[in-house]
Amino acid sequence: MRFAEDSGLWTTGPGPDAVQLSAVLEVSGAVLSWSVDGPESDVHIAFTDPVRADWLWRVVGESAHSAIVSALGGVPDGQVEVEGVAVRPAALDSLRRLALGHWMRRWWPASVRDGIPELGAAVLDGELALLTAAAGDYFVDDTFDSDVAELLRPHAELLEGLARLGDPRVAELARACAELAADIGVEAGPAAVAVQSRRDDYALVAGEVTRRGAAAIAAGVASVSWAAVPPGVFDAAENTVSWRVESADDVANAVVLVELSGRASAAGIAVRVRSGAVDGAGTLDASGAATVALVGEDQAPITESVAWGRDWRDTAVTIGADVGESPQVRQRVRTFARARLARPGPDAFLAELLAAESDY
Repeated sequence: MRFAEDSGLWTTGPGPDAVQLSAVLEVSGAVLSWSVDGPESDVHIAFTDPVRADWLWRVVGESAHSAIVSALGGVPDGQVEVEGVAVRPAALDSLRRLALGHWMRRWWPASVRDGIPELGAAVLDGELALLTAAAGDYFVDDTFDSDVAELLRPHAELLEGLARLGDPRVAELARACAELAADIGVEAGPAAVAVQSRRDDYALVAGEVTRRGAAAIAAGVASVSWAAVPPGVFDAAENTVSWRVESADDVANAVVLVELSGRASAAGIAVRVRSGAVDGAGTLDASGAATVALVGEDQAPITESVAWGRDWRDTAVTIGADVGESPQVRQRVRTFARARLARPGPDAFLAELLAAESDY
């Protein structure tokens, strides 16, 4: 097996091509990652500390483990070849599933418009807590993904409530999570509040935006870059951002509205509108709406007459951070999610099964 230096770490080579498609798990001494829609056997390993990776013998065998630790003992530089070493993919099945569950927490493309249902956060986090506890040998050190208590604490009361709805699978999950919480001394935090889809809210807000002010000087749509915003806030479809340039008191503003997923507030998330030398920045309110003042290169407000006289076809609206992300990557994620819902496999989470069975 060949190891190469990458960003100051020994790795098994180039990692997955896009963060939105990478299932990542931090274990003791290393970070494991897989492409969610790639071969399950293709694991990428980046060692943060090979000596701390006490679990490695389970994956490559005891003699190979020793050889790897010995070979990677120096400062990462160039490449190192360790002969006779191969990863046993089956030994990583449970870790890949755990990584996939964490990926779902961040990247699952829930969308009213696309018909991709949300995954129940309480059920998914409960499953991940149980999987993490079962994989304790891989989390000798505290890592970003090893906090069982953090997974359980927000959902204990909600899981109990879901268990009373009559689904024996949820009841069994709730029971197991309650036992685990008792074992590690976790007290229930505030119960999560179930939020219904806010599609009607979108229509109401859009209606208010349409009615106010004069006719739009310009209008268009844009898409949210998933890597630029927190998870679970916005509908994951394309073209969920609508914008209009309007005038009030001879000053041009951009009115922006972003469709929400219904799971969280958009309050405080940045929005920026750019069109050539015209620029404007602000923040969304809880409903995903913002009115952004537009200024020119001299930072003077854009007047109505100037706004009517310019070409707005190059207008770009950015929600959240300014990051590069292609629509093709997002479409790959949607294709992957739909395939899992249509044909649940042996690694399916109960949260996925419940979503697939729903009448969403």
